[in-house]
Amino acid sequence: MRIAMLTPAPDYVGEWDWAFDIEAKALRASGADVVAVPWTELDGPNGFDLVLPLVTWGYHLRLPEWMTLLDRAEAGGWPMLNPPALLRWNSDKAYLAELGAKGIASVPTLEVDHLNEAALTAAHGVLGSDELVIKPPVSAGAWGTYRLGKGEPVPAEVHGQRMLIQPWLPSVVSEGEYSLILFGGRFSHSVAKRPRSGDFRVQPDHGGSTEPCALPEGAMALAEAALAAAPALATYARVDLIRGPDGALQLMELELIEPALFLHCVPDAKARFAQAILTARPA
Repeated sequence: MRIAMLTPAPDYVGEWDWAFDIEAKALRASGADVVAVPWTELDGPNGFDLVLPLVTWGYHLRLPEWMTLLDRAEAGGWPMLNPPALLRWNSDKAYLAELGAKGIASVPTLEVDHLNEAALTAAHGVLGSDELVIKPPVSAGAWGTYRLGKGEPVPAEVHGQRMLIQPWLPSVVSEGEYSLILFGGRFSHSVAKRPRSGDFRVQPDHGGSTEPCALPEGAMALAEAALAAAPALATYARVDLIRGPDGALQLMELELIEPALFLHCVPDAKARFAQAILTARPA
């Protein structure tokens, strides 16, 4: 099988080889021919049996191009995993409110078209939280994400923009986030992600740490419910969970486009990943 694994645009600033290398190596060990292709330069399948958008980092900075690519892939019936319709849905974190409305236990999320101080004040009341987290609906790696207390101004970088507002959850510091990784709808492994001291962002780029962990009680049922409510089957998925004020787990994000899959954390994960990819049948 010849696979186009999509990678960042040539002008993307940031290290991405570490993610590509481990995933490509796992697929190659199972007999696949994997070629790195910048997602901004893909014209079509062009002789590839499969297109994997696993390292399309930076798509959130070029959203119109990204959406155009997904439209072309869907219209052309490209053999893409995950499927274009699912990638499009997952590109905007407004899906969190949609899942919450379907009864999926999710971090409460408000959406505002133009973020300003008045919107923050209202959100404090609606969410019942003295501290809030604001984030762009289209983002990655905690880009544009801020923690704000009562009376703090909206950062100039996001003032007036469409944003999501969530309550601050102290468990991100005391306990961290949990990520469940599933391949072909089956659980593979889980990790705990924790921020460095003095921060709340768990991503490695911000000094966060990641280590394997046992499944917290209730985590699998929540992950399966969230994925079942998505508009299409995910061959690969990362489900990020966090503990809410009442002690119950809540969905923080569904990562179905280009998630870090933490294959290095569990010895058997690479084989499970490769098997799921190589046996899947794109719609």
